[in-house]
Amino acid sequence: MQTKAVLTLTDINKILDAAQQEADNNRWPVTIVVTDDGGHLLALRRLDGAAPFSAEIASHKARNAAIGRKETQVFEEMINGGRTAFVSAPFPGLLSGGVPVIVDGQVIGAVGISGVKPEQDVQIAKAGVSAVA
Repeated sequence: MQTKAVLTLTDINKILDAAQQEADNNRWPVTIVVTDDGGHLLALRRLDGAAPFSAEIASHKARNAAIGRKETQVFEEMINGGRTAFVSAPFPGLLSGGVPVIVDGQVIGAVGISGVKPEQDVQIAKAGVSAVA
């Protein structure tokens, strides 16, 4: 039987705080979402000024990073690179800004960010992930 790490409430708060610090340092109004390894919502923090729909988008990005086991930027690049059939996949939010949390080679959760430019969403997500991975 294999064992793996799981995100605790302490871990989740570290992720949220680190991601928010990165966003605040840059004055970026975003929504931050943390999911477990199955893409199930563990936490959502919408910063002041973030558009309401960013909560939905960030949730999809986090879910896709968790169940896809890779950064959602990979999916967006695949689509932009010509594999347009992938847009018909039943997964909304195949956009940059979803980053898995990987510990000991296993995905234990994911962070999704929405609200600013794609590379900025990724920057914030990675700042959150770095707080625990």
